[in-house]
Amino acid sequence: MARFEFKLPDIGEGVTEGEIVAWHAQVGQAIKEDEPMVEVMTDKATVTIAAPRSGRIVELRGAVGEVVQVHSVLVVFELDDGARANGAHTEVSSDNNGAAKATRENVASAVGDIREDLPGMSLGHAKPAPAAVQASAGTGTSAYFNERPLATPATRKLARDLGLDLRTLRPTGQFGRVTSDDVKRASSGGGAAAAEASERQPLRAVPDLRAPVAGGTVVPLARGALEERTPLKGIRKRIFENMARSKQKAAHFTFVEECDVGALKELRKRLKPAAEKAGVNLTFLPFIVKAVVAALRRHPILNQTFDEATQEIVTRRYYNIGIAAATEAGLVVPVVKNAAERSLIDIAREIERLAEDARKNRLKLDDVQGSTFTITSLGQQGGLFATPVINFPEVAILGVHQIKKKPVVRNDQIVIGEVMLLSLSFDHRLVDGHIGAAFAYELIGMLENPESMFLEMT
Repeated sequence: MARFEFKLPDIGEGVTEGEIVAWHAQVGQAIKEDEPMVEVMTDKATVTIAAPRSGRIVELRGAVGEVVQVHSVLVVFELDDGARANGAHTEVSSDNNGAAKATRENVASAVGDIREDLPGMSLGHAKPAPAAVQASAGTGTSAYFNERPLATPATRKLARDLGLDLRTLRPTGQFGRVTSDDVKRASSGGGAAAAEASERQPLRAVPDLRAPVAGGTVVPLARGALEERTPLKGIRKRIFENMARSKQKAAHFTFVEECDVGALKELRKRLKPAAEKAGVNLTFLPFIVKAVVAALRRHPILNQTFDEATQEIVTRRYYNIGIAAATEAGLVVPVVKNAAERSLIDIAREIERLAEDARKNRLKLDDVQGSTFTITSLGQQGGLFATPVINFPEVAILGVHQIKKKPVVRNDQIVIGEVMLLSLSFDHRLVDGHIGAAFAYELIGMLENPESMFLEMT
């Protein structure tokens, strides 16, 4: 029976490695073509790779949490009779002496069914259980259902041996992983309440580290668990690496200035009813995106990037604006593509779509790629100002802060203004200080006189 080695395919622009998030198969399992096999997280997205052919799994290379390189062997298959291998693998045949030899090697850019999700968003998120499952689970946790539970092969085997459905067990392990204790607890009749009661309490104060023993002697008690160590992995590892690379590569400097957005608030108020009739919630963000694009057109240096490999400065003539967003899984940057060609309504609609897809864990790989400039906001959390970290390899980032009522001078009179602080960080390797300041004041001018933005629109 023929075997082949399935290799991790090239699953994205510039992706060279991926972290194994979850195995949906195990050694010895018969698997059908297009059946989910493994989830792999890259710095772009989490993808589910399906089996390219039907067969039996002989070997899985890489544990959950392990980083594997693109084009390295991930799974070894034993094909069903009559099946032929294709895709990213090396086919192996055996002669009469049992010696295996490689007969063919191909590299694919994608194999099977690749479902694109936000990095890490699939971890530990449950869906409502189908009615049939709720009615028949019988484990005390029937109200819980996770279509793709995380568990080690040993835990999955234990669940099968005990006749339990892993999807109905509430996880207590790291990153939402179902543990063997969860399985044993469900088997013995413990349900969700028992699982929740047994969850770790990592930081518990010990009020007195001494206790009396026989004879009145006082001895020290063992100190409780006052520290917890968690492996750096998943989306947090990607954020960790990207932030470090940006600070190590780019020479950051930050420019902060006030912006009186009273006129912008009035314009938004006038346009909002029309936007609502079009089914769109018009926030301040579409106006800021339009102002950024207009300022970038006048200062194209801010839309540049530096190609480290070729040592070339690349000026982009397109404007893809990233919108940094905090999710339960971590920081992600969905991208409004071709913002210069979009209307305010269209930008608002696209931002709503990206936000909704982020919440529902259905962003595609293309949604988080290709930004040329990034906007980040702390929203209602306010703060005086911040020093945002550049979304490398871009050369600038805009931080938008809460609008506050503050005294401002208009026509030599002190009045109450609607003031928003803008924090802009630039890569000083390419952006000189006076250019960064000029860009900032160009942007402020348009936000303070928003009608002028319509003169810039195509």
